[in-house]
Amino acid sequence: MMAMKQTLGILFQLCQSLLVVALAPLLTGWVNQCRAWLQNRSGAGLLQPYRTLRKLFHKDAVLAYNASPLFRTTPYILFGCMWLAAAIIPIIAIDLPFSPAADVIALVGVFALARVFISLAAMDIGTAFGSLGARREMLVSFLAEPALLMVFFTSSLISHSTQLPHIVETFTHHEFVLYPSLAFAGLAFVIVLLAENARIPVDNPSTHLELTMIHEAMILEYSARHLALVEWASSLKLLAYISIGIALFVPYGIAEVDNWHALPLAITALLVKLALAGAGLAVLETFLAKMRIFRAPEFLGTAFLLAVLGLLIHFLLGA
Repeated sequence: MMAMKQTLGILFQLCQSLLVVALAPLLTGWVNQCRAWLQNRSGAGLLQPYRTLRKLFHKDAVLAYNASPLFRTTPYILFGCMWLAAAIIPIIAIDLPFSPAADVIALVGVFALARVFISLAAMDIGTAFGSLGARREMLVSFLAEPALLMVFFTSSLISHSTQLPHIVETFTHHEFVLYPSLAFAGLAFVIVLLAENARIPVDNPSTHLELTMIHEAMILEYSARHLALVEWASSLKLLAYISIGIALFVPYGIAEVDNWHALPLAITALLVKLALAGAGLAVLETFLAKMRIFRAPEFLGTAFLLAVLGLLIHFLLGA
């Protein structure tokens, strides 16, 4: 019986690992398509990210003559970090073999590790745009990470654990309770998601204007397979953040490990949640305007204040 449960757990983990890496470009395509519909455009289609990745993988890479091994290996490290983060977050089942690694503080560390490598690689070539983008990226992360930690601490205090599977189990298999503190934490998390994934109003993922771009400025020197891995990692990061939001705020529909028959329902629920989250993100990007980079501290400071307010409400009221 124990061997059967371990086998099912491994199969669930493998299914989730393959699912997230395959769904990430589709999620990006869905967000772009929804934004095109809202702007009264036809759009490039849901499968355009896959076509872009295939085109990039078939091209020959061009590297600067002074590119170090760090610059060459960063796309692989970045892709590996984002895949790891997306694969261990419980989105289709809890208590998976890699569940002990799904600690909220460890997830922040994985995102920080990827950010450090991409920032160092951006400065490695010595171009002005790369250094500009790296400085802006570190500024945004310096402001966003404390707010993200406060959001995680609110959920951890409610569930008495920093393990995401335990948090999901607390919210799904116990008595249904509305927590006002989670409402403030949810608003803060949305702001952090927009900032960390280089979305409007903090950044515009489709721009190449040097005065506004953050993420694009760091990857201008990449091409071919390296650029494909970086873009794929960006899609995985967006999927990982949305998956964290699902696990923290709407974890309903996630299956148990020993319930193989619940896997189709869990995957269906995941697809519905991702579709709604992607459509909501497109609505936000359509109705919000790109702000100046000097206004980003105020924007992310609001996220930190909302997260701290949710934490204080839980401490003072226990709600």
